[in-house]
Amino acid sequence: MRKIRVIHYGMGWIGTEAARLVLRKNGMQIVGALDLDEEKVGSDLGEVINIPERLGVLVSNDAQALFTETEADIVVHTTSSRFEDVYPQIEEIVSAGINVVSSAEEMLVPGFRHPDLAGKLDRLAKAKGVTALGTGVNPGFVMDTLPLFLTSVCRQIRRLKVKRVVDASTRRAPLQRKIGAGMTPKRFREGVSHGKLGHVGLVESLLFIACGLGWKLSQIRESVDPVIAETELETEYVRVNRGHVSGINQIARGYKDGQEVITLELQMYVGADVPHDSIQIEGEPNLDLRINGGTAGDIATAAMLVNCIPRVVESSPGLLTMKDLSLPYAVSNHVSVPSTGVEGPAKN
Repeated sequence: MRKIRVIHYGMGWIGTEAARLVLRKNGMQIVGALDLDEEKVGSDLGEVINIPERLGVLVSNDAQALFTETEADIVVHTTSSRFEDVYPQIEEIVSAGINVVSSAEEMLVPGFRHPDLAGKLDRLAKAKGVTALGTGVNPGFVMDTLPLFLTSVCRQIRRLKVKRVVDASTRRAPLQRKIGAGMTPKRFREGVSHGKLGHVGLVESLLFIACGLGWKLSQIRESVDPVIAETELETEYVRVNRGHVSGINQIARGYKDGQEVITLELQMYVGADVPHDSIQIEGEPNLDLRINGGTAGDIATAAMLVNCIPRVVESSPGLLTMKDLSLPYAVSNHVSVPSTGVEGPAKN
């Protein structure tokens, strides 16, 4: 047995948390790091992720050179949300014959918005004998994979409703900006109309569930509305005046045969007083699940990426989704892969 060799691509908040978690796994080894921030390039990764130890791994901004010179099993990719934007990066990883797990939200169902790119990447991954996967906490778990998994105990499914309420004051600065916290309602609406505000991936979560259930949806609707602050609010990163926007109420609805069969509602705003995740399934039997306090988004995203590493390394080649993966779970500190006697990722 040998350690799984990991490269981290993108050393923002999620990438940093993922790297710290990998360091806690005795069966994993960080062998490289990539970022475009000139203040990080050339620095020891231990310094970048703010731990006392120096790791002997310098942050690079040259992906091609790192992939060529480094023997790695998988890249943990955490740079951006849109599949089209990250495609060149993912293609470069796969072309180098390295598996990849990405936090890019649109990669949950990559063929929805960009079927040609998804098909191209799938063919390339199969030719190179590696696996590409997009996952996280949302999309990737709370509003898609978990509800679909719960349906496994039902004889029949008629309708699903998932609601996620998140207190954005506990989240990182980029997320607070993405939901328009502190903006005037007018500026918020302008940001939504230009695609600059709101949660990326809610429609992908809806399609993931529909595809898993074999439902052909006749219509999909999505709305993004502001949550208006009734009192003055303040976080570490933003001040929200009364009457200004504290966050979003975003809803995706899926229809089949004229009936609304899937409803996904995301309320993410500063000052949400009862955070929770709830899943209601109308079927045989009915199911009603509530996670009090909700699933800690940033920590859970990093955990999902790292816990999926062994599953991705072991999976059949291609561009996969969470429903194609064997069941992920919290991996032990001693996870490793069989030594094949040859370099490159181990595959079944």
